[in-house]
Amino acid sequence: MKIVILEADSLGEDMVFTPFEEFGEVVIYPSCTSEQAPERVQDADVVIANKVPICEATIGQAKNLKLVCLTATGINNLDGDYLKAKGIAAYNVAGYSTNGVAQHTFALLFYILEKLSYYDQYVKSGEYARGSCFSHFGKSFCELQDKTWGIIGLGAIGRRVAQLAEAFGCKVLCYSASGHKYDSRYEQTDFDTLLAKSDFISVHAPLNAYTENLFTLDAFKKMKNTAIFINVARGALVNEQDLYTALTTDEIAGAALDVLCREPMDPENPLLKIQDSTRLLITPHIAWAAKETRFRVVEEVVQNIRRFQRGDTVNRVY
Repeated sequence: MKIVILEADSLGEDMVFTPFEEFGEVVIYPSCTSEQAPERVQDADVVIANKVPICEATIGQAKNLKLVCLTATGINNLDGDYLKAKGIAAYNVAGYSTNGVAQHTFALLFYILEKLSYYDQYVKSGEYARGSCFSHFGKSFCELQDKTWGIIGLGAIGRRVAQLAEAFGCKVLCYSASGHKYDSRYEQTDFDTLLAKSDFISVHAPLNAYTENLFTLDAFKKMKNTAIFINVARGALVNEQDLYTALTTDEIAGAALDVLCREPMDPENPLLKIQDSTRLLITPHIAWAAKETRFRVVEEVVQNIRRFQRGDTVNRVY
């Protein structure tokens, strides 16, 4: 069996790929474009990919291909109809990032909520050393206790965030853009109610026809002007121009993002104009990047190849 890994760098320079050697020959490419893919996969039995589109244009020349394994949960880059027509199986990895993404959600929140960039700079600038009071109250912030946390998408990550929010004393509301009824003890509301009542809103939903462009200026205007918005799901759920407008017109108090419509970030993205880190924080898609989380991905892909070999459909998407 020949395994071709197309985007090794997407898992980090410290990643170890030796576990795949149990299956046969392993060829590793640090990165790959759609144009490079056809030649690289033409004699592969298994292709391991992340963002490269998997479709007739990229794998149509792959004469031996039996299996595609994603190092991600999202399957937007897969042409399911083509894979099914060709009898090529596809597996994703699910549940590997729950703890890491939930942890990053709160890291983002606290950075914005407690104005940590301001207080860090206050000390490092020497102002604190020159002060006469043991404390400093330059920027106001609040406790989480008795606040309302709204969650868009109550999957594994959303549920974990809900548990942590409750541990801090928050009331949790949830919303499903598709209308799915959650089997959960958390109060499920309509979108407008969640927007109006929540002090913090975090997004953990997949990108699909129900969620694309869900957060527009109209949605931000329905939120409290003291609210903080967090997106660790997919960038295209948010209209970035509208978020820029909402932040610069004080429709909401702050936002923290780990995902954007275009990654790496578009140099013309209007959000780059906001340099106030007490209002906006953007991290470069790292919510899933804890070392344990990334190594768990590789372990899960190895398991997916074994599942395929024995006919197990766990994690199989096509």
